[in-house]
Amino acid sequence: MQYSQSIQRLRNILDELRTECPWDRKQTIHSLSRQTLEEVYELTDAIANEDWKGLKEELGDMLLHILFYSKIGSEQEQFTLEDVIEGVCNKLINRHPHIYGNVKVENEEQVKQNWEKIKQSEGKKSILSGVPPSMPALIKALRLQEKTKTVGFEWENAGQVRDKVEEEMQELYEAVATGNQEEVEGEFGDVFFALINYARFINIDPERALEKTNKKFIRRFQRVEEMAAEEGKSLHDMTLWEMDALWNKVKTEE
Repeated sequence: MQYSQSIQRLRNILDELRTECPWDRKQTIHSLSRQTLEEVYELTDAIANEDWKGLKEELGDMLLHILFYSKIGSEQEQFTLEDVIEGVCNKLINRHPHIYGNVKVENEEQVKQNWEKIKQSEGKKSILSGVPPSMPALIKALRLQEKTKTVGFEWENAGQVRDKVEEEMQELYEAVATGNQEEVEGEFGDVFFALINYARFINIDPERALEKTNKKFIRRFQRVEEMAAEEGKSLHDMTLWEMDALWNKVKTEE
């Protein structure tokens, strides 16, 4: 099969749908944004599960959205797909002077530092300005820490971060003792932030780690439901201790 014209084929199909399909005609950048977010999550799931077939499909959906936004941009006389592609090409060349210029780097950390310096020279007022406000809090915390690391705002070793986690935990316990809910919430957030920082230092992706635990909990709890049904029981009628006994059986099975 020849794929050389695949992008143009997709653009032609999108042009036809935009003209002839009532749903496609109705779409705007705002209506598409919610669907794009859903597609990103589906792509993330495929990646987490190493589902290559699903990954291929989800990438296709993402490509469709990119072309759709570009189509609307063209209709509004704002930009074209070619503008989008040329823009990212120029950005990649400009931000990789160690490849396309005379800058020398020794490791990936220096690449990241140069990247942030170049962004600053392009008019960014803060190294944190590239972190979207609407990004989910856990991932945002990770990106904030990665950004500030590029200017040296970073602990020296994991032991220091571990001590910070313990310090924040103690402050949380003290806040809980006061009964001040706003203070408790603030300290709880500090604990999360410190744990995410610790995850970086021990080379753990906190989002991936938490999702693994979510999936493990779902798997085990659904097995508890199955075991209860096999005994002719309903979880609603069982005590916590009875359910905990089934939970421990599930853990033993695994």
